[in-house]
Parts: sequence; structure tokens; C-alpha cells
Amino acid sequence: MSDENPTRPYPDHSTEHPTLVLPKDAGVETPKRRRPRWPWVLLIVVLVLAALVVAAEFVARAVLPGIVRGIVIEQLELPADQPLEVDASGVLLPQLIGGRLDRLHLSTDSVTIGGITGAADVTATGVPLRGGDLTDARGTVRIDAEQFTALVAASDLPIDSIAFAEPDVTVSGSLPVFGFSLPIALTLTPGADAGELLLTPVSLQVAGATLNAQQIADRFGSIADQLTETQRICIADQLPAGLTMTGLAVEDDVVVVDVQVDGGIVTDETLQENGVCP
Repeated sequence: MSDENPTRPYPDHSTEHPTLVLPKDAGVETPKRRRPRWPWVLLIVVLVLAALVVAAEFVARAVLPGIVRGIVIEQLELPADQPLEVDASGVLLPQLIGGRLDRLHLSTDSVTIGGITGAADVTATGVPLRGGDLTDARGTVRIDAEQFTALVAASDLPIDSIAFAEPDVTVSGSLPVFGFSLPIALTLTPGADAGELLLTPVSLQVAGATLNAQQIADRFGSIADQLTETQRICIADQLPAGLTMTGLAVEDDVVVVDVQVDGGIVTDETLQENGVCP
């Protein structure tokens, strides 16, 4: 070709008419992925069950004290209106299902058991709900001076009145000496041994003078033997046979008696009756 009519090059289609590139999923709607509902359903079921368990526990704690109180009153032949606080430890539902309470606490400000009236506080373990013996039970009974006087009335001591001065007690009375009565005040330390009440003399006041055990023996001889020897007093006949006194001490203005309870007392009627002294 001549230079007068030069040949023009073909147009570049890649620049004049660019090709549109469509995205892969253009025009196609992707369905939304559904989340599984079972975790929420499971959570709701768990929450409902937990709420039912909590409600059942509250019901058990509301009902159980009345049931236990009725059983105790019936077994020990206490008055129907006897005040008695009942408290069970731990989660109750498993214990109720198993038929045995792990720990049961009973307390009252005033109760008469056998021949003794006082404030009682007892803790029992392994308490059967369908019959049977307790695994263990022990507690305390707090008595005042009047009740303590009744307990020691069987001693050989001359007792007109008793006063407490922790850890001792002082008994006042009169001692017959050479045909006349000699007013005395004897201080003793109370205790317990093998179920018996002990009174160990500490000192004696006579006419304003304080004498120890040796001085009493030197001055009054055999007449005062009862004032210098430890008194052992059986009180088994004033307590149910299923209760054993294991300790006794003066605290402030009361005497605290520690007791051990025979687990068979709830099923054996002979243990619920007063014991006997040899």
C-alpha cells in the first residue's frame, strides 16, 4: 500500500468494549443456615428441673420439722403443745429418698424428761425415716438450782439451799455436833462418772472460818466424814434408761449436764422408761 492511504489498525475491543465479569453467585439467592434449637430446649428443661428441685427442697424443709416433732413427742410421751425446734442439715431431698437423715438438731427452752426439767439441746445423726435405731445422739440439758437440788437430795449432805459459783456449788445446811446443830456452808465441785453424779468437797465454812478437807477431819473427826469424801449419787432413776450422763459442770447460774443417747431409744420402750439405781 502507498503512504497516501495508510491502513488503519483494527480497534482494540478490550478497551472500547470492556467485558463485564459477573460474580459467581450473582442472581442466585443463598438460603440462610438455620441454627439448631436443641441447646435452648435443653437449657429450658434444665432450668425447669432445677426450679422444681428447689421448690421440692423448700417444701421438704417446711414439712419435715412438723413430722419429726410429732414423732419425738409421741415417742417420749411429751405434751402435745411441747415447744420443740427441729433443724435438719444438708440437702434434704437425697436424704428423704434414701430414708435416713444425716444430722438432726433438736432444741427446746423447757422440757421434762424423766424427773428433770430443763433446756435441752440434742444432735442426732443417722436418723431413720422408715423405722430403726439412730446411729448416734448426744447433747446437753441445762438445769437451774432447784432442779439440781432435787438431783442431789439423795446424798448424805446436809442441804437446805444451794448456790452456784462457777465452777463450784455451795450447799448450806446444818451438821449435828455433840447434840446441837452447827450451821455450815460446804463448797463442792460437781462432775459425772459412769453415769453417776459426783460432788467433790473443796472447802467448809463454819462460824465464819473456812476449812479445807484435812482441817475438817482434824476438827470434827469421823462425824465430818460425809463432808470430806466425794459423794457419788445415782440419778439413773430420774432419767430414761436410754440416756446416760457423761459430764456435768456449772456455767454461770445453771448446771450443764452432758448426755449420751442410746440409738435404740426410738424403738425400744424399755429405754424410754426411767432407769433404776443399784
